[in-house]
Amino acid sequence: MRVVRIFQDEDVRYGLADDSMITLISDEPFAAWEAEGVVPLSQAQLLSPVIPTKIVCVGINYREHAREMGHKIPDEPVIFLKPPTAVNGPRGEIRIPDSMESVDYEGELAAVIGRRTHRVTAEAARAHVLGFLCANDVTARSLQKIDGQWTRAKGFDTFCPVGPWVETDVDPLDLKLETYVNGELRQSARTSDMIRNPYELVSFVSGIMTLLPGDLVLTGTPGGIGPMFRGDVVEVRIEGVGSLINSVV
Repeated sequence: MRVVRIFQDEDVRYGLADDSMITLISDEPFAAWEAEGVVPLSQAQLLSPVIPTKIVCVGINYREHAREMGHKIPDEPVIFLKPPTAVNGPRGEIRIPDSMESVDYEGELAAVIGRRTHRVTAEAARAHVLGFLCANDVTARSLQKIDGQWTRAKGFDTFCPVGPWVETDVDPLDLKLETYVNGELRQSARTSDMIRNPYELVSFVSGIMTLLPGDLVLTGTPGGIGPMFRGDVVEVRIEGVGSLINSVV
C-alpha cells in the first residue's frame, strides 16, 4: 500500500495509491477512515506524504560515508533534528540561499512512524513503523564546516524533500539506494550496508524522545555525497519504495 497526500479540489487530501489510481480517504492514514472516491495517479499533485512533528536524522550510518567524511564509526547513533518547516514534497524546488553557490545532496531511506512510539525494542519497532519513503537530507556543507554542528546547515526551508509516498509493504533491510543529478549516478549502495538498520534506529531514538504518528527518522546517507547547483535536477531512487525528484533553484 502507498499512502499519498495530494492537493485536490482546493483541498489537501490523503489517499491510497496503486500503479494508476488513488483512492481518497476520509481522514489521516493513522486514524479510522473510509474510502471516498478515486482520482488518476497521473493527474494528482503529490505533496509531502506526511507532516511530521519532528524529523530525526542519523549521521554516519554507512561505513563508506564515514570514511569519506573522515569520521570514526560511532559507538552509538549520531542523531540531529531538522525542523518540520524544512519538509519539501515530490517535484518541489530546493532553494539555495542567495549567499551560496551550491548545497549537497544526501539520498536516504526514511522511516515513517505510524503510532506513538516510546522506549520500544528494535523488534517491537516494526509494528510502530507505518512504512518508508525516499528522502534527501539537503546540506549547506560550507555552514556545517563553519558551525561545527549541523542545525543551521540542514535546517533551511525546502531542505528535506520526502516522497513520493509512504510505501507500507517493503522490507527495508536490503534495498538498492541511488541518487542521480541530471541523470548521472552519484550514490549507489544497499541499505544492508547500514551500520544500524532502520528498526534499531527507531528503537534508539524512541529511548530519547517519544515519536508520534507522521514523524520521520532519516536513516543516514551512503558514500558519494556532492554538490547540487541552481538548475540541477536531483533524484533519490530506492528499490521497492519509489523515486523522489526535485529541482534546484
